[in-house]
Amino acid sequence: MAWHVEGTYFENCNCNMVCPCSTSGLTAPADNERCNAALAFHVDRGDVDGVDVGGLNVCIVGDAPALMSDGGWKLGILLDSAASKEQAEALGAVFGGQVGGPMADLGALVGEMAGSQTLDITYSDDGRQHQVKIGTAVDMTVEDFVSPMDPTEQGIRISGVGFPADTLAAGTASKARVDVFGMSWDNAGKNSFSAPFAWSA
Repeated sequence: MAWHVEGTYFENCNCNMVCPCSTSGLTAPADNERCNAALAFHVDRGDVDGVDVGGLNVCIVGDAPALMSDGGWKLGILLDSAASKEQAEALGAVFGGQVGGPMADLGALVGEMAGSQTLDITYSDDGRQHQVKIGTAVDMTVEDFVSPMDPTEQGIRISGVGFPADTLAAGTASKARVDVFGMSWDNAGKNSFSAPFAWSA
């Protein structure tokens, strides 16, 4: 099965800015005993084995040990209610890692797939502030950080990360509430990343 998806993404976790997990290739421990994270994706353009998935949203919610490379992650997938059954199956396969690509590369670290739910998803991104509202499950708003000492106002960028994109904009969350798949937290004030992404397999 050939596929590609591209668009924008942002995430929040309960680490302080900047999360050591992502910036160390998962070799440094998180700032807390558990890593609680939500990653929201908007697919601008995408084709999964002939199924057009452009314009749809997905969110991955996860709980992992502080040293994420230890594995045993619990993941759940939230799918856009605007998707048809065929589109939802295609997106679930990509973001669940069943058809190769970045999520499949992380598969050995996943100890429990909590399943998927289909909910109304509202996603917005103005290039600096990023928001997603998913039913009563996720309510998240993050903003990329711009140093007051940076006359370019381009913001802080971290490169060489790899997943889910090579270069991420660092920031913090003003709102970050999650309650789904038996996972519940409020990470307001904690780390965020955002970036354009492009995946294929």
